[in-house]
Amino acid sequence: MGSPFHVSLDELRLRTSEKWRRYPSDVLPLWVAEMDVPLAEPVVRALTTAIALGDTGYPHGTGYAEALAGFATERWGWTPEIAHTTVVPDVMMGIVEVLKLVTGDGDAVVVSPPVYQPFYQFLRSLDRRIVEAPLDARHRLDPEALDRAFADAVAGGRRAAYLLCSPHNPTGTVHTREELTTVAELAERHGVRVVADEIHAPLVYAGATFVPYLSVPAAANAFALLSASKAWNLAGLKAAVAVAGPEAAVDLARMPPEVGDGPSHLGVIAHSAALRLGGAWLDGLLAGLDDNRRLLGELLAEELPLVRYRPPDGTYLAWLDCRALGLPADPAEVFLAQGRVAFVPGPAFGTGGTGHVRFNLATSPEIITEAVRRMATAVR
Repeated sequence: MGSPFHVSLDELRLRTSEKWRRYPSDVLPLWVAEMDVPLAEPVVRALTTAIALGDTGYPHGTGYAEALAGFATERWGWTPEIAHTTVVPDVMMGIVEVLKLVTGDGDAVVVSPPVYQPFYQFLRSLDRRIVEAPLDARHRLDPEALDRAFADAVAGGRRAAYLLCSPHNPTGTVHTREELTTVAELAERHGVRVVADEIHAPLVYAGATFVPYLSVPAAANAFALLSASKAWNLAGLKAAVAVAGPEAAVDLARMPPEVGDGPSHLGVIAHSAALRLGGAWLDGLLAGLDDNRRLLGELLAEELPLVRYRPPDGTYLAWLDCRALGLPADPAEVFLAQGRVAFVPGPAFGTGGTGHVRFNLATSPEIITEAVRRMATAVR
């Protein structure tokens, strides 16, 4: 199949989602995690059928979890236990609800920055103390930093959790089985509960392998949150699945039943169709994204050689180190004001984010090329 990134800029500007409405029409929006693609045909068929039937009520049953289990078995060799799952409104709200089960007000949650910026926002709103265990210079998990952070988190006998981002946003790091096993061993030693955000799990390139956290030894008392929303561009169709390890199932069973009223029935239908029937579309998407991540490297080498860029192994997000350009702590301000390109500012991702921007690769080669040209113009 051809590249999915064939939607023209004029067509994209007809969209009314946040990506295309936050900034004026002269700005190229490469910030929020939405993709510039048409929907996968199986998803279109499922939604069209549901709407034609008036099937727009409340979600029911385990169809989404079953679709996820089939996809996970085929792609990752891991089959989540359906009895240990529940549908939640989306991954982030699912994380919040799981953290309520295993931590309390004032307890610590460890994160590994630079990391998905809403982690900070939601954890503060939840009245959790944030403890950082930063990634190392290669954007890998740092066992020594985790060991120290876990010890800090449980000091005084308090409950604590580790919010793991896997694959990692914004760096695109895909954690290895060895790395995740070390996380599980450290968490077990310190009595820290792990909650894994695996929303980008289907978006991993050749040469790397996604390892479900719940598949590693010592992860039996952990949780994972998964969704089709990122890989099939379904963020506006809210739904996700929370999965508990065998020793955590009793905790997941305590989740208030009203949480299950939050997901969209159309979301469940769309995500289930994507997971069951959207594999070929996903493969085409990954091929297009692979081309895009290489293109970005070529363009930066030509136009902005001082920008450091490590092509991501997963996600459709590029983490650009702009510190050598001599810009302010937040280069996104300069690129927006002088180049009319919108990125997510690096400082929002916590420690290690200063001088960086997050670049969304899920768009056409023409838009990527124009964005880099504008970036270069902005700093000349």
